[in-house]
Amino acid sequence: ARSWLQGTLLRNGPGLFNLGATEYNHWFDGMALIHSFTFKDGEVYYRSKFLRSDTFKKNTQANKIVVSEFGTMIYPDPCKNIFSKAFSYLLAAIPDFTDNNLINIIRYGEDYYASSEVNYINQIDPMTLDVIVKMNYRNHIALNMATAHPHYDDEGNTYNMGTALMRFGMPNYVIFKVPVNASDKEHKKPALRKVKQVCNIPFRSTLFPSYFHSFGMTENYIIFVEQPFKLDIVRLATAIFRSVNWASCLKYDKEDITLIHLVDKKTGKAVSTKFYTDALVVFHHINAYEDDGHVVFDMITYKDGNLYEMFYLANLRKETQEFIESNKVNISPPISQRFVLPLTVDKDTPNGTNLVRLKDTTAKVVMQRDGSLYCLPETIFEGLELPGMNYKFNGKKYRYFYGSRVEWTPHPNKVDIVTRKYTEWTEEDCYPSEPVFVASPGAVEEDDGVILTSVVSLNPKKSPFMLVLNAKTFEEIARASIDASIHVDLHGHFIPTQSTN
Repeated sequence: ARSWLQGTLLRNGPGLFNLGATEYNHWFDGMALIHSFTFKDGEVYYRSKFLRSDTFKKNTQANKIVVSEFGTMIYPDPCKNIFSKAFSYLLAAIPDFTDNNLINIIRYGEDYYASSEVNYINQIDPMTLDVIVKMNYRNHIALNMATAHPHYDDEGNTYNMGTALMRFGMPNYVIFKVPVNASDKEHKKPALRKVKQVCNIPFRSTLFPSYFHSFGMTENYIIFVEQPFKLDIVRLATAIFRSVNWASCLKYDKEDITLIHLVDKKTGKAVSTKFYTDALVVFHHINAYEDDGHVVFDMITYKDGNLYEMFYLANLRKETQEFIESNKVNISPPISQRFVLPLTVDKDTPNGTNLVRLKDTTAKVVMQRDGSLYCLPETIFEGLELPGMNYKFNGKKYRYFYGSRVEWTPHPNKVDIVTRKYTEWTEEDCYPSEPVFVASPGAVEEDDGVILTSVVSLNPKKSPFMLVLNAKTFEEIARASIDASIHVDLHGHFIPTQSTN
């Protein structure tokens, strides 16, 4: 195999769905299970450990689910008379969320954290996978939620976005930055102590903030897509009274528009032009960059908000054919789309004019009577999720991205945005995870490197394996069988060896 490949791939996802006689309703509720694949001198070492979160400890101690999750609401003991608390107080106290951080591994300073989308993150030791300390964003910055998909700039600073609900004055979206030098030598002080707020964006409607799972970043701008996939705050605050789960607080309003906010990273000011497009749902941005007075950003969009419905465990347990049929009908396919925003807009431009001047895209931006700009995206590819790319090209003009093909049996794909050609790896009964690109040492070309993906087989006779593909050709370089059962995970982070010493 590639002897230069030295480092640890940390991956996160749900791995335990029942405790004692109780079970979760939704795949995104499962207890976080972190696993790592360490590449050292041509060998792969595997390790996995449940995230020892407070939630995990409480549940295992009680041998039942005692902490509510996204799709599973646990009701408090009615004897405690929670109804005596006034509704206004409840609105101020958006529910205290679980710290079962199962979505990703993120970096602040030199510290690594298991993260989901709530105010708690757990710092972990990337080698042993042990929890070092539970962190609460709210001790450092006014936030109720933050994404598990931050961006890292060339210097190593981390940018992320969150939502501030009640209790913090006016509710708004918050963009924040943690500098690269935020960790102290002894790793005793929290990296978040150095957090700086970059910008606040007020909600379009106070009680219905937009849900967001990721955002875009170029050299000078942050792109925030305020989609009509919304969180119903009153429902969230009263979920426990109504016997509904938090998942049911997400609503898609297909009659609404999608607003696109462009924020200058240095000044923290939003560009005053109103950019908007049709209703859509987005979870993952692919990449974004600036090109000749335009901001170009690519993301994977859906025509509805039903994706989360698919992951109710009752749906996942259906027979394969029934599962496929019901999803074909209920869930729109993921579509990779390119949006282009012109940075300079002449106010006297006639109504109906397309303002995009780039030659390599069919994306348009049409001037409206009221001076707002209506964006029409270009479709790049259909049927890809969990996008990855050569992160050295993050925020820069790029050509390739990688993802799992969703035809209800995922397989990794490489898409060339310029030629629209794609290459794929596939094997019968195999489910690969999100593809992670690692560049060759001294690589100049964007696709000079390898793709790492852990592959789970539906065939009980076949062990799971770590697959290494040549990113240029998508030919298999190596695979390492793993003598353990591996869970299907969500996202991960590769730490090259030099930075783990």
